[in-house]
Amino acid sequence: MPGSRISALGHYQPEHILTNDDLAGMVDTNDAWIRQRTGIVTRRIARDESVTDMAAAAAGKALAGAGLPPADIDMVVVATCSAMDRSPNIATQVAGRLGIPEAVGFDVNNACAGFCTALATADHAVRAGAARHALVVGAEKMSDVTDWTDRSTCILLGDGAGAAVVSLDPAGDGTGIGPVVWGSDPSRGAAVRLDDDWHPHFRQDGQAVFRWATTALAPLAAEACRRAGITPGALGAIVTHQANLRIIDSIVRQLDADQAVVARDVVDSGNTSAASVPLALAKLVERGEIPGGTPTLLLGFGGGLSWAGQVVTSP
Repeated sequence: MPGSRISALGHYQPEHILTNDDLAGMVDTNDAWIRQRTGIVTRRIARDESVTDMAAAAAGKALAGAGLPPADIDMVVVATCSAMDRSPNIATQVAGRLGIPEAVGFDVNNACAGFCTALATADHAVRAGAARHALVVGAEKMSDVTDWTDRSTCILLGDGAGAAVVSLDPAGDGTGIGPVVWGSDPSRGAAVRLDDDWHPHFRQDGQAVFRWATTALAPLAAEACRRAGITPGALGAIVTHQANLRIIDSIVRQLDADQAVVARDVVDSGNTSAASVPLALAKLVERGEIPGGTPTLLLGFGGGLSWAGQVVTSP
């Protein structure tokens, strides 16, 4: 039965770096306090770039890496929760920038789980024969929704984009994109949110999110492995949402997957919401830290509270 696979990746980050020491000059915090609680050292902040600019840059790199002409793309999906544009959506703007004609384009707002949700949607479309090649992008300008007076949240957030080309895998031998595990807990949705002020800001109940993430997510990650037909011990790489270094390490420890390459891009990039999984994955693949053909767990989680994850084979 035909399946799908990730055929290429791309990423983009703004040039401007905001350090912990920079933040210490803005709010009552310091480098040691931020590192101890989050693991974050720096984050990238967009000055002139929009969500569309960053999404198109990452998607363009992925398209070039796949060696495909724009006309071969049948679907563009952009995961974002920070874009201010409603219509036209970011996906169709990206298609226009890249010269992609007539592709279906839509945005997915599932916050930090957005990229993995969008990836599963593209996978299903390709498997069903509704698309041959799809561009899937996670792009966020979280600096637009950051309250720079709130020291509990402004230390966390960064900007950037990551993208993947999803292509038909005629062999369907199970080495492409595995079955998704996804869901939400709406009863606790207010724990991570964009508030409803005239200018929305990122808010979260940090302790509640930490408890949920360190108890509920490892079993979901194990289930994604089970559905893909492998054990966590067979994973070559783990790329979770880059929310907090302590959360990432807790999930890996509970999976007993110390042999895997683990994405810890949060240290350099902060929390980039829907962009964090593809951004971290693309950087690891580009540096050769995840060789082609490596079984890799992707796991997004956060606002909603929502989650989505699957095992993929790295390109």
